[in-house]
Amino acid sequence: MAKLTIERERQASGGYDRVEHAIAAGRCVVLDGGTATELPAVAADRPGLDDRLWGTSALVDAPAEVLAVHRRYVEIGCDVISTNTWGLPSALRRDGPQLWSMSRPVHWMDVARRGLRLAREAVADAGCAVAFSINGDIDTREGLDTVELLSRLFDEEPPDLILLETLSLVRDSTYATVEALLATGVPVWLSFRRCRHGVCGVFGQHWGGPEGDAFGRAARRFEELGVGALLVNCIPPDHVAGIVPWLRDFTDLPLGVYPNLGYLSDDGWRFETEVGGDEFAALALRWREEGAQIVGGCCGTGPEHVAAARRALAGTEAGQRRPDGDVAIAATGPARPAPDRRSWTDDRGRDLFPLPFPDLICEPGVFVPTQGSFLVWRHLFREGIGRGKRCLDIGCGTGLLTVQLALNGAAHVHAIDLDARATSNTLTNAFRNGVADSVTAARVDLFPWVPEERYDVIVASLFQLPVDPYQQVTTHRPLDYWGRNLIDQLIAKLPEALADGGVAYVMQLSIIGRQRTVEQLERAGFASRIVDFGFFEFSDLFTRAREQIARVEQLSDAYHLTLDGHELMVAYLIEVTREEGADA
Repeated sequence: MAKLTIERERQASGGYDRVEHAIAAGRCVVLDGGTATELPAVAADRPGLDDRLWGTSALVDAPAEVLAVHRRYVEIGCDVISTNTWGLPSALRRDGPQLWSMSRPVHWMDVARRGLRLAREAVADAGCAVAFSINGDIDTREGLDTVELLSRLFDEEPPDLILLETLSLVRDSTYATVEALLATGVPVWLSFRRCRHGVCGVFGQHWGGPEGDAFGRAARRFEELGVGALLVNCIPPDHVAGIVPWLRDFTDLPLGVYPNLGYLSDDGWRFETEVGGDEFAALALRWREEGAQIVGGCCGTGPEHVAAARRALAGTEAGQRRPDGDVAIAATGPARPAPDRRSWTDDRGRDLFPLPFPDLICEPGVFVPTQGSFLVWRHLFREGIGRGKRCLDIGCGTGLLTVQLALNGAAHVHAIDLDARATSNTLTNAFRNGVADSVTAARVDLFPWVPEERYDVIVASLFQLPVDPYQQVTTHRPLDYWGRNLIDQLIAKLPEALADGGVAYVMQLSIIGRQRTVEQLERAGFASRIVDFGFFEFSDLFTRAREQIARVEQLSDAYHLTLDGHELMVAYLIEVTREEGADA
């Protein structure tokens, strides 16, 4: 894969300077609307062409029509005109639609040049900035090679800015792609298919949750890299509300919106015909009141919509309004239908379908919750444990148990884990679920840890795996022959960590035995009982440790079950309380 080795100085352009000055002066910058959807005749001529390419194919087969569309947007006073090159990255993917198989051989660099030249010809002396449009398919293995070639094109004929649009996920590779684009010396704007509920589709469907503040932190990183503006596009207009003030909490970048009013179906383009120019202008004013500094349109948004919005936005100032219920919606996601009399409820009258499971993400490298953790979560949820209590989650991981204790009404939950990524993930998930105010987290090594305060409720779902002593170990910790190191450390710390009258809920697997656990708890002055149990199927990790598990089972009361070749552990949930008369 090619790598950009030369970082060019930012290429100044009069068009981009005018855009920057407009934003600095508080004027709303107006983008153009959809280009491809203004070329229906071109699409009709090619009914079998991949929908990612037919707009781009017009650069080959109908350049005059493309030029005419650009000029209509220039005439209504748009500040930024986007090239009709959005689909080029898709054409360069190995599994993507092949531009050169349309009719006659073409070189994609020539198509890119034509797209730039047509936009330049359209703006002429109007003072508009030209944005070179590319879609999120450039964020692939082949993407950096494409950027390297584009940088050569931009040396010859630079646009005023690069508009990388219709992104969805923020991958690790996304930052490298953005850095490579910035290295061309051309200003870069990013645009995502995002609303307050997370990744959003052209029809308003949601692909996953809002990821707490993860996308906001990504926005902050884009700002640090040098991105010029952050926008959302190609989502329905009714999903735009609230995204600008939400992003403003994280970044000082100029923010913008340009939603779609149509979509491509098997029967051709479908448009939201009830949204006319006046209706779109009213929506644009609402986004402006929420702080939008850049406004335009995507698929199905035509010159009449953009012209009406431009007239309405003239002389306005960016506001700071937040939609009613913004906090509640951001924390809980899209509203669910109210349960009816046929709802499945528990003894507390809580609706169990869908199950009110916390809204979680698992960030890279953080231990994913297992059946054992779900067992503890179920008990906390079912019994409403933690209300008004000071709670401690030992080995918090993603924060599943921390969040549920907080949702149950805990006065305070402190989460600890050896991995700093886990404590960060826990705080993110607390934010996602609207309980951040009652949660703290810290990186703590359980072995040298000395509890500094006592807690009313302690929960722990710790890693338990017997280790083969012949495996090479590069750690200061003793070999975990019995798989008990962490749970033994926890029991040793309970006398100092658990408050008088407090209770601990500890998950233990059957493959590490019962007898030693009971003996250690009794010596420490604790009573124990099983309040729930579940089954934990051997994962690959436990299957690889099968021989060591067998040794432990031969030497202790540890056990597991085998059913038709499937190996299962039993996960026990132990309730631990102080023996009557035991010293605290």
